[in-house]
Amino acid sequence: MEGDTFSGLGNGTQIDNKVLQTFQKSFVQVQNILDQNRLLINEINQNHESKIPDNLSRNVGLIRELNNNIRRVVDLYGDLSCSFTKSMETSSEGDSGGTMKSDGKLGQKRIRSGQ
Repeated sequence: MEGDTFSGLGNGTQIDNKVLQTFQKSFVQVQNILDQNRLLINEINQNHESKIPDNLSRNVGLIRELNNNIRRVVDLYGDLSCSFTKSMETSSEGDSGGTMKSDGKLGQKRIRSGQ
């Protein structure tokens, strides 16, 4: 399957299998962190509702862990964004008919005639 391409982006852009695997891995990491955050939030809420001093002080550490997880998700999405942009630039280098704009729309290159 190595070297497979995906042309499902509407404009014929091809992305190789390695890029797709990288995206898949990152999305799985993000989903795992978000699942962990859901559990942390549930525990934080239970501790808060219990009003037990030990549980309330435990929330300090749980909230720190939640904040760190959120930072990790932001970093992963930032990395994904950069990887996607690079893959789109690489795949469109050979395309002389259009360029990918930052809004994701295909634009046309201006071709000057002999001047």
